[in-house]
Order: sequence, then C-alpha cells, then structure tokens
Amino acid sequence: MSRGKSGRAQAAPGGAAGADRSGDSYLPGHGNGGYRVTHYDLELTYRPNTGRLSGRARISAVAEPGAAGEPLSGFSLDLGAFRVDGVLVDGARAARYTHRADKLRIRPARPLPAGTPFTVEVRYVGVPRPVKTRHWGDLGWEQLEDGALVAGQPIGAPSWFPCDDHPADKASYRIEVTAPSPYTVVAAGTLDSCTVGASTTTWVYEHPAPMSSYLATVQIGLYDLVELTDAAVSPVSQRAAVPPRLRERFDHDFARQPRMMAAFEDLFGPYPFDEYAVVVTDDELEVPVEAQTLAIFGANHVDGQRGCERLVAHELAHQWFGNSLSVADWRHIWLNEGFAKYAEWLWSEVSGSLPAATIAARTRARLADQPQDLLVADPGMPRMFDDRVYQRGALTLHALRTVLGDDTFFAVLREWTATHRHATVTTEEFTALAGRRAAQPLDALFTAWLHAPRLPELPGPR
Repeated sequence: MSRGKSGRAQAAPGGAAGADRSGDSYLPGHGNGGYRVTHYDLELTYRPNTGRLSGRARISAVAEPGAAGEPLSGFSLDLGAFRVDGVLVDGARAARYTHRADKLRIRPARPLPAGTPFTVEVRYVGVPRPVKTRHWGDLGWEQLEDGALVAGQPIGAPSWFPCDDHPADKASYRIEVTAPSPYTVVAAGTLDSCTVGASTTTWVYEHPAPMSSYLATVQIGLYDLVELTDAAVSPVSQRAAVPPRLRERFDHDFARQPRMMAAFEDLFGPYPFDEYAVVVTDDELEVPVEAQTLAIFGANHVDGQRGCERLVAHELAHQWFGNSLSVADWRHIWLNEGFAKYAEWLWSEVSGSLPAATIAARTRARLADQPQDLLVADPGMPRMFDDRVYQRGALTLHALRTVLGDDTFFAVLREWTATHRHATVTTEEFTALAGRRAAQPLDALFTAWLHAPRLPELPGPR
C-alpha cells in the first residue's frame, strides 16, 4: 500500500474497493483506506444492568482515489462483535455489507467518485466486548461494578462504535448517550445538552476539533460533578466526575491542577481545546487513561496525599502531545509518551520539587542497569508502551534542552504545538524543527538518543 501525506493508507493498487488495512507500520489491521472521515455522529443507549448497548452511528466521509483514480466501489469500517441491523449509504440507499472478524465491509449501490462526500449510517446492538490483545490486555469498552468506561488506546475504539481506527484519520464528533437517570455520563468534548426523561437522561457532547478514534470516550457512573476552574489561575474550563466517597481526597489531590494548566500553557503554548475534564472511577485501574479533553483515573490514584500528582501532570500534557498532535503512525509513539513523561519532570521543577536535571540523572542511572536493546524512535509493536520508551523519550528531550538552552528549547515546543495543532506528526518533523532552531547540528544527538539502542551519556550543562 502507498501512504498519503496524512499517513493514511490509500486504496490498494489494482482494485476499486477501499483497502481494509491502514498501512500502519505496527498495526496495519486497524484502520482502512479509500476514504477519510470528517465527522462521527453517535447515538447510544446503554443499560448498565445488562450491559447492552444499542447504537446508531452516522459517519460523514470523503472518498479518496484508488491507485489509478478509479471510484470507491467498496470500503470497510472497524467494528467489534455487535449485531448489525442495517447499513445505509447517503441516507436512503441500503447497502450490501458483511461483518466478520471485526471488519464491517460495505458495498454502496453505486461507486463513489474520488472527492465525493458521502454518509454511512450503521445501526448495531449488543454487549460490548473489549478488544483482546496479547501485549496490552483488554482494550475499549469495559463494564464496571456500576457503570462503564472506555480505555481506547491504541485499538479499542471498535469495541463500541464503527470507525476508521487509525490515529491519523481525525474527525469531529457528536456523542449522544442515554442512560438511567441516576448515572452521570461524561464524554469527549463539551456538554451541549442534558435532557431528563421519565427514567433516563440523554447527554449530548459536541467536539468540533479533530480527534483520533482511540481518543473518543464515554464514562458512565454514579458520580458527583465537580467544578475545578480557577479563573484567577487559568481561564480554561476544568471539571471532574468523582464518586462521592472519594470527594475529600480528590479535592486535595487535584487542587493544583489549575496551576498545572497555567504552567503548561506557558511552556507548551495555549491549551488546544475548549475544556478539560477528569473522571475518577470507583474501581481501581492499573494506570490512568488518556482521552481527548479528559483523563480517567482509578480510585487507587486518589490517596489524599497527592501521591499520584505526576500522573495528573502526565495525562494533562497528553492534551498537547498525543491528542492535539497525534502520531501519523504508531512507531512514533515516543512523541506522545516521552513528551508526557518529560512534562512530569517539568511540573516537579515548576512546583518547587526536584529539578528536571536531577530526575534525568537518576533516571539515566536506573536505565543503565536495564537491557539496552530498544530504539526510541522505532521500539517495535510489542514494546510500544515499554516504560523505557517513556523514560528514554523524556531523556531525549532533556538532552535536547541542555544543548539548546531553555529559551530555544521551549520556543521549539511552542512552535511544535502551534504548527501541528489538531494534526498528525512524525519523529522526522520534530527533529527537523529542532534542527532549524539550533545553533549547531543535532544529527549526532538524535541518532544517539532515538536511533541507537545503547544509552548515551547526558550532555553536560552549557
């Protein structure tokens, strides 16, 4: 398959049908070719007592040309083990389809010429099943003790809606969820309306900014809604959904988040979305979960002593690095995780705790005792979320900061987030930008830190 500038796969050569593979170097079976999505409109009804989810997804897309410019005669969406009750193309035209092995393959009544906008409506129902993976466990929609959460990274989105499941295909979203009235629903985006019926409540969230499918999310639980906005510190709207029993501990542990937001805006540039939300589940989670415009923490991450504040910083930083700026291909994962890890160190420094230089030195000393067999810029699919990608990615940034100096380094970060706001990024684009800002060549630094397995020494202070 060939790849377009966006990093998405194009239609397979010699065929008029859209490819049902993305062309991603790590996860080619997730995502599809032949079109690009512009908008998802999801209407969901969830019954927590049975776990049943019924949905109607209306997807707006644009056909892309095949290798020879032929029209799009068929295409596919990623969708888990639901019963599909019908597929329409362009509103009134019933389309032929098959649904096997988590691929919904659709053949419209007439081929779609390149550049043609079209809509697909899929009605489906079932009990969502997480996407099972060998390396990362179960991903996607998960039923909790009392509610549900979505943890989509990297390939969990098809567990709850039909999509083009590749990070480079970013679209706007409208997410409508109807659930029993005692439950609170939080989704990616801004709450547009909340309509209470006889026994259910319908929540509607709008998100006009482009979003990768794995970053879309829905959280359902018996939560108190908490206002975190502190206009005197940061004008960004901030809110939370928290189990009542954890409220006191939460109020202490997240009290400094508005200050953190202000610090990151100073370091990284303006916050890229309209608001930011935090959800704390009443269940324990192994790690917090990133989503666009919100982050999900487990009850075990709220201890009343700010014991997990570095994770609060990490998830907030992902709104810039990973969400607004999304990887064009999963091999560039360090651009998400290395940057968010370094944000932890920056918050430590800004908040009066250990300087980033001290944390970097200690981190390098620990990594020196571990296997040195990983390339940060291309770790391989099984090790995408290896802790060394996070740690060595952060060390790469600290090494760059040391060489460039603070003024130039943070100017690079702000230019990076501004230039690629709501778009996709690659390692090569970042190293090129840093190189343009540097007074000396950076090739040796980036080769050593990103493209060689041996752990380099940290450069000395300027």
